[in-house]
Amino acid sequence: MADETEIQAAAPAEGGEQQPERRGRGGRGRGPGGDRGGRGRDGRGRRDDRRNNEEQGEELIEKLVHINRVSKTVKGGKRFGFAALVVVGDGKGRAGFGHGKAREVPEAISKATAAAKKAMIRVPLREGRTLHHDGNGHFGAGRVTLRTAPPGTGIIAGGPMRAIFESLGVHDVVTKSVGTSNPYNMIRATFEALTEQTSPKSVAQRRGKKIADLLGRGGSAPEVAEADAAAVTE
Repeated sequence: MADETEIQAAAPAEGGEQQPERRGRGGRGRGPGGDRGGRGRDGRGRRDDRRNNEEQGEELIEKLVHINRVSKTVKGGKRFGFAALVVVGDGKGRAGFGHGKAREVPEAISKATAAAKKAMIRVPLREGRTLHHDGNGHFGAGRVTLRTAPPGTGIIAGGPMRAIFESLGVHDVVTKSVGTSNPYNMIRATFEALTEQTSPKSVAQRRGKKIADLLGRGGSAPEVAEADAAAVTE
């Protein structure tokens, strides 16, 4: 009997000593498959996919304005790279521009597009087709002038400036560029003029007045001012 008792005491119980071994290094707090409570890479991946789907749901207009090839002379020869300038807009009053550099053209365009999406600005539009008022902008040696236009005028602008208004959603505008023809300076000057655009609604809110009061100061009849004020959306 003594021998049988010693043998039973020395033999490990079923599941008795294996439980501490499971709670060893790196096993504490892990779920099935070694995941830490579902907060591992899978959770981050789901959030990234949701963010990507939201960005893909927004339809944006992308315009490649300019692409430049640059070279660097090294010991083994020449190393070529590319610089891209891209304008992005939603066609509803938001637009932005960006530039990117890479060894390949597609990568440079993708970098420029990502930078343009981050730098988008809101521009108030009159009746959703033209600007509210004239504006001037300059950057470096480039100077641009933007003027409103009646319906049916179209976009009268150069290459880089035309890309901005097409992506912005402007249908009638007259522009003039004086000075440099560098697309980078022209686009920066154009965006400087667009950032100074204001709408009657924003001015009325800032001054604490009604839109009809501001429009009526131009000499128009009260009825016409009320109708114009009702048509102002932004």
